[in-house]
Amino acid sequence: MPTRLCVVTVFPMTELPGWMRPPRPEGWLAEDLDNLPEAPSNTELIDGALVFRMFPQRNWHRRVIKALDRDLDAQAPDGIEVNSEMTVRLDKHNRPEPDVLASTVSIAHDATWYEAKDILLAVEVVSPESKHRDRAVKPHKYAEAGIRHFWRVEDADGNATTTIHVYELDDLTRTYVPIGIFRDTLKVDLPFPIELDVQSLYG
Repeated sequence: MPTRLCVVTVFPMTELPGWMRPPRPEGWLAEDLDNLPEAPSNTELIDGALVFRMFPQRNWHRRVIKALDRDLDAQAPDGIEVNSEMTVRLDKHNRPEPDVLASTVSIAHDATWYEAKDILLAVEVVSPESKHRDRAVKPHKYAEAGIRHFWRVEDADGNATTTIHVYELDDLTRTYVPIGIFRDTLKVDLPFPIELDVQSLYG
């Protein structure tokens, strides 16, 4: 049989910027995020790896975050701080960024992260590029870190029909159990009394 010659063309890879190279074999540590001024905003640390927002943020996503931040802050009792798009230090290799959170501690004006032990509620507003992280990876890590309440907010049909999935931590299994799915009015007593018109979050 005739010999076939296979020609492989190798294209040079673009050199990665120095700041994107892990400083140690096990990757980045939580404190490293504060020393990466070149990193894009909303950079997270998951299992020692940097996670970047890869696509432009959808209007629905941004407006729901702003509305939740506003409405939860308005209903939070004294001693509870509500904030959005701030990282939480779960352990030395994980510093994710919930879209909205409620904390028992008010952090300093120049602080960049919260401690997991102080977080009462973590909220993820799901976007197409972050579905797996928001539905599986981050809830698992929040539960392991002992964050008692987790909400997952979805655009249920792709047409801005907002749905909120509410979970509470089961201490025995260290996993979240579902409390309810809310499409019209959300009314819960924990982590503090909250009532929301769900569909008005995008309005």
